[in-house]
Amino acid sequence: TWFLLAGLISLLLVDILQLLIPRIIKKAIDDLTQPKINTEVLLSYGLKIIALAILIAIFRFLWRYFILGTAHRIERNLRFRLFSHLQTLPLKFLNQFSTGEIMAHATNDLNAIRMALGMALVALVDGVLLSLMAIGFMIHINPTLTLYALIPGPFMVILTNRVGKKVHHRFLSVQESFSQLTEKVRENFSGIRTIKAYVQEENRLKKITTFGQDFVQKNIDLIRIWGLFFPLVLGLINLSLGIVLIFGGKETILFTITPGDFVAFLSYLGILTWPLIALGWVFNLLEQGAASMKRINTLLNTPSEPAYYPPPAFPRRLKGKIEFKNLSFSYNSGPQVLKNITFTINPGEHIALVGKIGSGKTTLLNLIFRLYEIKEGEIRLDDIDIKNIPLEILRPNISYVPQDTFLFSDTIKENIIYGCPQVSEEKLILAAKTAEIYDEIMALPYKFETMVGEKGIILSGGQKQRLAIARALLMEAPIIILDNSLSAVDTETEERIMSNLAPLIKQKTTIIVTHRVTSIKDVDWIYVLDEGIIKEQGTHKTLITQAGLYAEMFRRQLIEKELEINHEVTDYEP
Repeated sequence: TWFLLAGLISLLLVDILQLLIPRIIKKAIDDLTQPKINTEVLLSYGLKIIALAILIAIFRFLWRYFILGTAHRIERNLRFRLFSHLQTLPLKFLNQFSTGEIMAHATNDLNAIRMALGMALVALVDGVLLSLMAIGFMIHINPTLTLYALIPGPFMVILTNRVGKKVHHRFLSVQESFSQLTEKVRENFSGIRTIKAYVQEENRLKKITTFGQDFVQKNIDLIRIWGLFFPLVLGLINLSLGIVLIFGGKETILFTITPGDFVAFLSYLGILTWPLIALGWVFNLLEQGAASMKRINTLLNTPSEPAYYPPPAFPRRLKGKIEFKNLSFSYNSGPQVLKNITFTINPGEHIALVGKIGSGKTTLLNLIFRLYEIKEGEIRLDDIDIKNIPLEILRPNISYVPQDTFLFSDTIKENIIYGCPQVSEEKLILAAKTAEIYDEIMALPYKFETMVGEKGIILSGGQKQRLAIARALLMEAPIIILDNSLSAVDTETEERIMSNLAPLIKQKTTIIVTHRVTSIKDVDWIYVLDEGIIKEQGTHKTLITQAGLYAEMFRRQLIEKELEINHEVTDYEP
């Protein structure tokens, strides 16, 4: 607030100092028309103008520093607020936006808001103050001539009002088009390997060109209306100048005003030119800022994930009991993905979820994390409804390895210790060895300090999954979830990893989602999901004796394994 006030005071001083220069010029010209002026007087006038120019430069620097600096700080705070809020939004809402749209909000929209808060504020205040003071000096010189000079004013107001509305709508279209273009470009760079593999460079280029042309066309539509505005404004200003020259010149010839007054009047009219031009510019910046703020508010006004503040005695660490009671769920009021799911996992128990793709396994896991809110039925952890467990307590109690592994563009070490930044070197190495990734890390040039690139591009799918397992192990949470987390690993490596995990997860509640039936034969209980319903449940031994989905999956995988073995034997025959 103080910075902004200091900037506005500096701006006011600049305006006042600017208005003093025509007064000095008036006196100099009036003295020049009389024989009594000498070199010393003329020099004093020149030095006064130079002194004013220096002061104007100093105060102009100050208002730029204070006002524009404040606008940048507001932009920084708004960007931080937006980023912080985005991290708290539920997935249901975030799924409605592409990454490109959110990036456009964080770049173009925030830049437009900064311009509205900075240069638009300066131009608005400067324009109003300078206009009023300049008109005041003009009235002081000659009220009638001032009235003539302001004849184009009403036309300026009408023009600005009509153009402003069109600018607002067209700028919204430009921003939306930019969001789409940004998303398509991001998508192409992210999928460049797939594009190259399928030789689709030319096809993708055509699609990007289409979006690019749309963006250019919308900008042209905006510039067309904006480009028409400035010539019309300048035309009205020149009309005012012509009127002053005709009537003001006549007044000077008749000695109603002095030549100095006439030149000063023209100087004030010249000073008035900037506010008149700025009026349209300000209107444009404010319209763009308002449109961008509307888009930003769409995100900021969206409620965060439900928060809950626990009583002081609320346990920070859970034991690991999980209960599903009559749980049903659907996305965005669509068909039910889960239907009346009811079962209990006791602390330290190991269970597996199996089923066809799309049977609801991952959705069930996401609900445990409260990535989506439950509307029908309930999930209880340690006999507490998860809706009553704060997210900052719920999620740290669960070690999760998702089926879609995400790695940050950082070192291997930073990716592994992501959830536990203060972990010791010994635990880091143990986690890597347990996940069967340690030897491969040590074979890299920079070992744990090796940069993995965007989304772990230098690593294979299996290596990414094993890094994610190591990251989850460091959490040391009472509940561990493996969601098809070894799908990119060969069977032999998977068996070694599961063997390594056995002593570490012995006392932990463990949920394993997999399509490989052979890897879960030792778990305590297995649930078979099909179309969101628990169709079968039991131990491995009991399920394979039944003529159900599990037994069919088991037999099919045995046949596939036998075929692989026969193929290998055939390949190695002399």
